[in-house]
Amino acid sequence: MPSPVFVFDAYGTLFDVHAAIGRHRAAAGPDADRLSELWRAKQLEYTWTLTLAGRYEDFWTLTGRALDFSLARFPSVDRALKPKLMDAYQRLDAYPDAATTLRDLKARGRKTAILSNGSPAMLAAAVAAARLDLDAVLSVDAVRMFKPHPEVYRLVTDRFAVAPADVIFVSSNRWDVMGATAFGFRTAWINRAKMPDEYADFAPARVLANLTGLLALAG
Repeated sequence: MPSPVFVFDAYGTLFDVHAAIGRHRAAAGPDADRLSELWRAKQLEYTWTLTLAGRYEDFWTLTGRALDFSLARFPSVDRALKPKLMDAYQRLDAYPDAATTLRDLKARGRKTAILSNGSPAMLAAAVAAARLDLDAVLSVDAVRMFKPHPEVYRLVTDRFAVAPADVIFVSSNRWDVMGATAFGFRTAWINRAKMPDEYADFAPARVLANLTGLLALAG
């Protein structure tokens, strides 16, 4: 059996999606956390609704639209913060275990990649800022639809010329783990927030509290 390819979701898994508001929390005021939660929720909602409707806008555009909605929903937050928040989103902080886990997997001879809803420019900026070392960075932009559509996960098997069962797919997003499991990947759910499980018919192979637990799967 070939060595597994380790493929990571980016936002929420390697990169902290709430780091942008974290950098400007004082300026955003008391509604900062609620704005950040809604920003993330709307960002994802737009990816799903557009894909279901057979339409596509890149993730950077949708991130801006989601922020516009969130700022309108929480008028206590100064709209003049939008450029700063968008700039921060391009260079989100990586979780402390991201770079070390990727480095340790590479040291064991395992190939690593990102498969993300993010646009190529967004991903390039985030990966460079965090100094992550990967074999490939794959964006849904190539197929113009978003996860969890099966065509997105097929980008991995095409890029590495492997069967789905030869991929260990890692995500903190349970819906993403569901889609990857349905496609045939072996999956690991990084449940940092200790959320209740969903999608019982599409259970992950592993549930982990952080990325370092993946090393046990590397052999």
